[in-house]
Amino acid sequence: MRSYGNGPEHDHGRGHGHCGPSHHGHGEHEGRRAAFGPWGPPFGGPFGGGRGRGGGRGRARRGDVRASILALLKTRPMHGYEMIQEIGERSGGAWKPSPGSVYPTLQLLEDEGLIVSESEGGKKLFTLTDTGRTEAESGPEAPWEEVGRGVDWETVNEIRQAGFGLMEAFGQVWKTGDAEQRQKAVAVINEARKKLYLILADEH
Repeated sequence: MRSYGNGPEHDHGRGHGHCGPSHHGHGEHEGRRAAFGPWGPPFGGPFGGGRGRGGGRGRARRGDVRASILALLKTRPMHGYEMIQEIGERSGGAWKPSPGSVYPTLQLLEDEGLIVSESEGGKKLFTLTDTGRTEAESGPEAPWEEVGRGVDWETVNEIRQAGFGLMEAFGQVWKTGDAEQRQKAVAVINEARKKLYLILADEH
């Protein structure tokens, strides 16, 4: 399989090799885990970029990567990294495909003769062939729109900000408070978590 240049896309995933304890110390980590559960306080899913249980950005079906690439290239030639950014913007942030799904798809499309690539500034610039344009014209205009359809992004942003505010307040107490204040903070978080689950259970 070909390698696609040395652009920003190849920096994806760097900087994650640190395996030691965080600069906040083991005690703070344990406190956060006690308050938010064994995975700490990630706000993943559509509310943030965390990787806790159920986290990760919105995703489309695997086939939509192919359809999205073809749809984008109908407008103009693009680099792989540019496609990832475009899909993220056009889906309203609901879906930003990973390089691990985009680049193998580009390779397959090139092998099928639907796109061609040329080196530009150390990166690959992809263009539709005549055959590829025919297939792109027969496909969906904006396959990424399905991912964000029906999502109230204003409400999502409010929830996200509230979650981050809660994390910030808890972290401040944990950093500067004494043992008694920390225990009170944990109790507040535990109580808030119970009340949130009661909302789902429709209890009052």
